[in-house]
Amino acid sequence: MAITYKISEIFETLQGEGSFTGQPSVFIRLQGCPVGCSWCDTKHTWEVKADKQIPINDLLAESKETESWSDLSVEEILALYKAQEYKAKHVVITGGEPSMYDLVPLCQALEAYGLTTQIETSGTFEVNTTDNCWVTVSPKVNMKGGYKILAQAMERANEIKHPVATEQHVDDLKALLAEFNVSHKQVYLQPISQKQRATELAIRTCIENDWRLSVQVHKYIGIE
Repeated sequence: MAITYKISEIFETLQGEGSFTGQPSVFIRLQGCPVGCSWCDTKHTWEVKADKQIPINDLLAESKETESWSDLSVEEILALYKAQEYKAKHVVITGGEPSMYDLVPLCQALEAYGLTTQIETSGTFEVNTTDNCWVTVSPKVNMKGGYKILAQAMERANEIKHPVATEQHVDDLKALLAEFNVSHKQVYLQPISQKQRATELAIRTCIENDWRLSVQVHKYIGIE
């Protein structure tokens, strides 16, 4: 049986976070996530409700975020990319929690078409993707869903992008880096909000630890 992916959104914009900040990108947002982050800004992707499945053309026509989703094969996703005439050559697979899916077939097809791929994951599910795919792990520690950060995800990460608002979040990150022996990875700190206190904490901590700052540029300039 051919693998399919439950699609919440597909849209073209600029990547606003991490190493690819400013990169024109097509975002493929997948439906479904049990992690339960309290500050999540895509809670409409958490549940996969059978009565919310709609055709992809209807999904693309929606003007606001909803719990709707479409089920597409790899071939249908690639055909949609071509039909939409997207200019961006970088594809970001996010969610929801994309690592709930086997992403190897999708990333293989996208890369064979000449695109680069990236996934953004919480680190609570094993990462199944191609060797060339850029993996951004944003570790979600002690969330409502009760999922633990996995060594495989931390080791596979090309970058670790950690949301922070308090000193405890910084301590959690340092503990993770030590536990999984990944202190050599490129680390980004990302203020959970645009509030001054969180941003100042992130700036100070980045300077102290030679980490980098990720400020969710898309939110500052008002794009998706």
